[in-house]
Amino acid sequence: MKILLVEDELEFAETLRGVLEREHFVVDHVDRLALAREAARSKSYELVLLDRTLPDGDGLSLVPSLRADHPGLPIIVLSARGEVFDRVAGLDEGADDYLVKPFALDEMFARIRAVRRRPPELGAEHIRVASLVFDVANDEASVEGVRLDLARRELRVLATLVKRRGRTVLRESLEEAAFGFDDQVQSNTLDSHISRLRRKLAEAGAGIEIHAIRGVGYLLRASL
Repeated sequence: MKILLVEDELEFAETLRGVLEREHFVVDHVDRLALAREAARSKSYELVLLDRTLPDGDGLSLVPSLRADHPGLPIIVLSARGEVFDRVAGLDEGADDYLVKPFALDEMFARIRAVRRRPPELGAEHIRVASLVFDVANDEASVEGVRLDLARRELRVLATLVKRRGRTVLRESLEEAAFGFDDQVQSNTLDSHISRLRRKLAEAGAGIEIHAIRGVGYLLRASL
């Protein structure tokens, strides 16, 4: 899952980013509304975590444009402004949830899971391909009930391929899903992740093939 974190408290943002990445999320962090607008236009995200008090304005002012451009994009406001009228304003503006700082990390993850289950645009909660089952809400892959031990970027690549199963996925789309814009990506980095992913799927007996479409991308389908 790829997250846009909009937060100007750098120490808090780095801590939160580290926690999210340990849970296999890919996180892009910006500290200004202008940078958030640019990121949302140029990248594809599955969740936005949005602070309200930013140097160039109220984070809530970003919500209408996000809603217009990405109708099904879950948005959770993270703010120290926790009065009832503040929370009501956030939800009325179009945010899916409003979490008051300081908050427990377990609660944040529970709310992330909840908003990801909510929008119908996210599709089925479970996707099956051959013996593989991908749990969309919890970002987990399993074969015959046994969870696969996948690294964070392997999981993001698999999620992208599974959701577009039977179709060629461009290299650029896979790299965008797996890497943040601060990551240094070499020309063969994606191929290395694909190679390890293939091996783990084969060892688990998933019955899945990942085909390289030379010069274009990759295609996932059930083995013939």
